[in-house]
Amino acid sequence: MSNPMNDKSINDIKPFIVMEVLERALELEREGRSIIHLEIGEPDFHTPGRIVESCIEALRRGKTHYTDSRGLGELRAAVASYYNNRYGTEISEQRVLVTMGTSPALLLALSVLVENRGDEIILANPYYPCYPNFITYVGGVPRFVETREEDGFQPKPEAVRAMVNDRTRAILVNSPANPTGTLLPEEDLRSLCELGVPVISDEIYHGLVYGEREHSALEYTDETFVLNGFSKLFAMTGWRLGYLIAPERFVRRLHILQQNFFISPNAFVQHAGITALTEDHDELEEMRARYDARRRYLLSELPGLGLGPAVEPKGAFYLFVGTRHIDPDSYGLAFDMLEKAGVAVTPGIDFGSMGEGHIRISYANSLEKIREGVQRIGAYISERGSR
Repeated sequence: MSNPMNDKSINDIKPFIVMEVLERALELEREGRSIIHLEIGEPDFHTPGRIVESCIEALRRGKTHYTDSRGLGELRAAVASYYNNRYGTEISEQRVLVTMGTSPALLLALSVLVENRGDEIILANPYYPCYPNFITYVGGVPRFVETREEDGFQPKPEAVRAMVNDRTRAILVNSPANPTGTLLPEEDLRSLCELGVPVISDEIYHGLVYGEREHSALEYTDETFVLNGFSKLFAMTGWRLGYLIAPERFVRRLHILQQNFFISPNAFVQHAGITALTEDHDELEEMRARYDARRRYLLSELPGLGLGPAVEPKGAFYLFVGTRHIDPDSYGLAFDMLEKAGVAVTPGIDFGSMGEGHIRISYANSLEKIREGVQRIGAYISERGSR
């Protein structure tokens, strides 16, 4: 008997290569090797203390039961207020759905957008590796916009416009972007929002921007599904708390899916989220300053190794650098560098065909470790050149 789940194209879902790099790195560490981790996009800071305290307080008050499946009203109101104050929008809490991280938010959004098998979602290449897998899983087809390195690998509106057709259900954008750390220029984001197609805007790295100001798609259109959460800015990856801001016409359908698939987000974690959004946290500015110091160090040192990015990354905590002059096979290069130099980086092929010939370097590690990693990479490149 055939597996009906094959209709969901599960067999087409590809491995998340960065996790395979991490898993091999952990094996080497268990063998006693010293490994510098520049592969994982996870903050190396602790969650701000007041957020932790509020979660403990919620547990002690018995906040361990189901909540409204859409999330606590107070948290949804806090999300709406946060966006309205930060971006000058006028959204209501009725458009907010609290989720267990941004991945469920993306799954829910795609589930209501992709109505028929073969419906298309347009996204840039390179991309966050899970995007096309989510699209494929719900029965959609990812349509990739080729990008240029000199544009920071961000999609140009005219290229997207040429791909829009009657099967197009949404345009997926990510700014600041993973893997590049670049921002979509404001005028380009505005133009994409004016194409008459719903926009899925992944804004999980908002707040981690250096020397510029990020913009939300909600500033330009109500026909947008905003994905955001607490993992990156508030260093809360393990808390699994995010949210989706959706167009009003989709809210009820999203609500029903949430009821069926996830019941409700964790109650005590939501109370921590309220504190995150409604109180000041001195730790956040310290985190941002330290990320920026690491970013500036890498931008000063990597060009000397032939690894300077074409466009300066102004957000997130990544640099995406060309390595074709060392090895055109980014997968082989990343694992060879791990084995021989003890430095874990992510191969560019993990992010799509346009990512090949590059590696992603994460600076979500201490400056001391990053310095050691750069020294090891330099020695590794020199050794390869002397063969």
